[in-house]
Amino acid sequence: MAGKSIRSRKKKEQIVNRIVLLVVIILSALVLLPLWWIFRSSLMSNGTLYAYPPSFIPHEWKWSNYTDALKSFLYWKYFKNTFTIIIPAVSAGTITAVFCGYAFARLRFKGKKLIFNLCVGTILLPGMVTLIPLYVFWTQGLGLGGTYWPLILPYLTGGGFFNIFLIRQFLMTIPRELDEAAAIDGASRMRTLWTILVPSIKPAIVVVGMMLFIQIWNDLLQQMIYINDMEKMTFAIGLTNFTGSFGTKWNLAMAATCMTIAPGIVIYILGQKSFVEGIVLTGMKN
Repeated sequence: MAGKSIRSRKKKEQIVNRIVLLVVIILSALVLLPLWWIFRSSLMSNGTLYAYPPSFIPHEWKWSNYTDALKSFLYWKYFKNTFTIIIPAVSAGTITAVFCGYAFARLRFKGKKLIFNLCVGTILLPGMVTLIPLYVFWTQGLGLGGTYWPLILPYLTGGGFFNIFLIRQFLMTIPRELDEAAAIDGASRMRTLWTILVPSIKPAIVVVGMMLFIQIWNDLLQQMIYINDMEKMTFAIGLTNFTGSFGTKWNLAMAATCMTIAPGIVIYILGQKSFVEGIVLTGMKN
């Protein structure tokens, strides 16, 4: 009877696993379908796109669409401009998030809880509320309108308190005894942070970095507000203008879109392991 019960349980587990796998495959296909549709549209002629019923796979793979799109879509200029913002902003945002998270997790200072609670409240503040005051501050107050600085300098404060909160929560899970042991050995707080704590929270740091990357990459509104020079346009602005100018040539617009999302996919693949690990640990740790 015990053997039959075990076999019956294993069969049920196998059935459940197969159902779960099937659901995951279906959901994954639904997620990937828009990406495939963009890619397949980028390899078709403009007339074929309007054919009914639409073909799931192109009958003729027109790779020339990419070279035609590059004639009007200034890809490498947009690439340079975009990463001129992303590299310093993501670097500064990640580093300052680590410092601020360490301060809230390890240091003791007057008003710490009050400051922390006020900062947590800023997460609930809609971005549109601060949009106009920040624009006035950066353009009229500091005279930085038309430059990249309004898109970079805000990330010197961790790129948003959620990133600081995430780092702080990870640091709270690391025993303080490690800090005390390092202090006994003569290590300063800075050395303890960079040699002991930072390697322990690497997944969280990667998550913060990638979240900042995605946030800046998709931030069309802020970029359109502060960038008004054709020579300084980013991918987001350039693709919007390209689509508007070539609205009837959707095959070229889709080719430009594929080239635009390619760097983001590459960066995600490079950091995928640590990113997924960080997300999993975020859900497991208190």
